[in-house]
Amino acid sequence: MSRIGRLPIDVPAGATITLEDNNQVIVKGPKGTLTKTFDNAMTISIEGNQVSVTRPNDLKRNRSLHGLTRTLIANMLTGVTTGYTKELEINGVGYRAQKQGNKLILSLGYSHPVEMEDPEGIKTTVEGNKIVVAGISKEDVGQFAAEIRFKRPPEPYKGKGIKYVDEVIRRKEGKTGKK
Repeated sequence: MSRIGRLPIDVPAGATITLEDNNQVIVKGPKGTLTKTFDNAMTISIEGNQVSVTRPNDLKRNRSLHGLTRTLIANMLTGVTTGYTKELEINGVGYRAQKQGNKLILSLGYSHPVEMEDPEGIKTTVEGNKIVVAGISKEDVGQFAAEIRFKRPPEPYKGKGIKYVDEVIRRKEGKTGKK
């Protein structure tokens, strides 16, 4: 039995979860609403304030989906109650970020500023050299943070670029003179 999949999910206060046909799960909370359709092989049941996921048999595909389905539902519940954030840090001389409405404008050493529009459900804020990406969907927050980082990934010699706050950049030694 899956160690993660067999655990019941507690529905936090303020959140409601409903199960539609075709295994469509709708989670509503104080921060918003998330909807996701899961594989029909998984059986999702709601009893009181607990959600449980069971699988029909031990085929490899069903074992894989069991823990995944449970984790995705738990992430949806966390998202609508507390939300998710990712912090990015800009390092480099002349590298900066600023907000104009719902546009994030990045100066990253290119000949032009890089403009990124906030996707629906995602909010970015700039605090000095930090960019905070926040939203209710863990997947969307992580994807948009990765897209921002991709505009100028950190380089290993001086560490210039955009990196996650908790990311460690492996540094390389520069060139040495003739011997």
